[in-house]
Amino acid sequence: MVPILIIPGWRDSGPGHWQSLWAEQLPGAVRVQQDDWITPSRQAWVASITQTILEQPGPVVIAAHSLGCMATVHLPPEAAQCIQGALLVAPADPERRGVLADFAPVPYQALPYRSIIVASNNDPYCPVRTAGAYARAWGSEFVRLQNAGHINIESGFGAWPLGLALLQSLVGEGWVTPAATSAHPQPALETTP
Repeated sequence: MVPILIIPGWRDSGPGHWQSLWAEQLPGAVRVQQDDWITPSRQAWVASITQTILEQPGPVVIAAHSLGCMATVHLPPEAAQCIQGALLVAPADPERRGVLADFAPVPYQALPYRSIIVASNNDPYCPVRTAGAYARAWGSEFVRLQNAGHINIESGFGAWPLGLALLQSLVGEGWVTPAATSAHPQPALETTP
């Protein structure tokens, strides 16, 4: 079983958020903890994620949200080489937000693992064109959702079955997701390689 590392963003992911539900439901899921969710430090966040990755017995798959995506792409080579794949959902734009500025500049080189970026055309924390630029630079598959906001509980994303299906595509054969249902309709999507 490939460990799933849940990497929340700024202010953590609260009850009902898809990350919190996945952390509870997915066998072997590990939720990365940070000492300070409110005043994020790139050095501290990257160190915490790196330590969590290196504590796992083998390759991991990342499920990151918002600023957690940016921390993930800043990981050092010894951690990045242990990643089998990464689902990077609603990446933040640290170059536009003061409290997130420590995560700038954003690295613009190909990631050494398979990755999928999911972004919304109306995310208040990152323009979809910026997320598309990340996808091109990182060599990521790009899934564009329509009117999905920041892809969090406030925009109607609870269990998020589409996200689980994307995560499963990174894990590979033999992994069965828990039954996941959502009380909210999922927005239309577009995908590009």
